[in-house]
Amino acid sequence: MNAETLYTICGYAASIFLILGYLPQAIETIRTRNTDGIALPTFLMMAAGSVAFVIQSLCHEAGIIWSMLITNAVTFICSCIVFGIKINNDYFKKKE
Repeated sequence: MNAETLYTICGYAASIFLILGYLPQAIETIRTRNTDGIALPTFLMMAAGSVAFVIQSLCHEAGIIWSMLITNAVTFICSCIVFGIKINNDYFKKKE
């Protein structure tokens, strides 16, 4: 196995693991709307990191790194959904 093949396999494996790591939290939060155990700064930083990786994947000198782009687009969307539910629960529902 050459280095390029290993690089590609590791990239796709990382993509799968990261998406599978994000989805359970996002699905649980969407399903239950419970955000009591979620730290808002964590999801803000995770969303910012995802955006930075999307930009990096688009600007890579060898061309777009699709595994990085897709993974971080999915994790960004999940972070935004969880962030939105958290904001709604913590700030808007307190007013009711």
